[in-house]
Amino acid sequence: MQRPALFPPSDGYPPPEDPLCGVARLLGAARDLARAVPDTVVISSGWTYLQGWLPHVAQACVRDGWFAAVGLGRMALSYPELPADVLASRPLRRQALCRTFSDCTTAPRNGLVSMDTGFGDLLRPAEREEVLAATSRVLGAGVRFYAGAFALGAADPRAAYRDAVTAIESRGGTPVLVQCPAMHRMTAAQKAELYAAVAGATEAGAIGFELSTRFAPHGEIWDDETFARLLEIPQLLGAKHSSLDRDAELRRLAVRDRMRPEFRVYTGNDLAIDMVAYGSDYLLGLATFAPEAFAARDRALAAGDVSFLARNDALQHLGNVGFREPVPAYKHSAARFLQITGCLASDAIHPLAPRRPESDLELLRDCARRLGMA
Repeated sequence: MQRPALFPPSDGYPPPEDPLCGVARLLGAARDLARAVPDTVVISSGWTYLQGWLPHVAQACVRDGWFAAVGLGRMALSYPELPADVLASRPLRRQALCRTFSDCTTAPRNGLVSMDTGFGDLLRPAEREEVLAATSRVLGAGVRFYAGAFALGAADPRAAYRDAVTAIESRGGTPVLVQCPAMHRMTAAQKAELYAAVAGATEAGAIGFELSTRFAPHGEIWDDETFARLLEIPQLLGAKHSSLDRDAELRRLAVRDRMRPEFRVYTGNDLAIDMVAYGSDYLLGLATFAPEAFAARDRALAAGDVSFLARNDALQHLGNVGFREPVPAYKHSAARFLQITGCLASDAIHPLAPRRPESDLELLRDCARRLGMA
């Protein structure tokens, strides 16, 4: 069962009733439990839908003895300072309130790949370890996630990849093998041998990643021979293709279909997001901007609904704004769009990442209006 929400998570179901009815049922159940076992401390949950009204309802319920305390789950991730702000009589920071409900864990709960280049190439090894630990802790035991395995400055990339893979798998993740500069000097056969050695040592396989230098200098788009050799590695389950070149991706799909149909080609072309209609799966940074809108688009495509076209057009407009040159600045575009739509409290990004000009704010607001998210 999902939490009370007017707009359900993308893998959820439309609410069968007004979400306030669900909130009332949860609070009433906690009250009845507290009355049935008065010597037990009962903590109520399911509060996120109340949004800015949460503190008012919470204080009334605790004051009237319904239960001992109010427990915050997803809200604590997006707005950990909420209790302190309430107790200090400070105004709530509305943009920090959780508005996606369960969609923050939709992908890992369904075994989907949820990743992008992110800031991984800007993090120190110890910081990557901290991110892995936090991800594992937040998702909990038994929930798979996907994480980049880096070997950017390593003299021995094979050893570096194996160390990164071990760190990821020890926390329940699946490694995505991010390219390193040392690969640029390798032949197709040498690259395939490296991928085979690293992927072959994993517990449950790995994902490859070919990345245009428009995203990062350590990236490289494979030649046809390299891709064909990688398809022969059984432990390599798929690969993200981020060339931003529709023709190149269509060639990948044709070779995949001929040689190994079960191999996943994950489009990373945020300038041609309709590649899902041609056989690609997707790992789009753009999907991070508006996951619910992408879910609605995909449902329309699966149902053969013509609304897919309009939904895709609106999302593509956002992609054209967010992923224009310099492409790496899309991460700032993402943070700003999420702030505009109330999902983030600020547009803060890694201090070494490129930023967009202030004039982008109105462009992104227009994108949000087109998607009905303003």
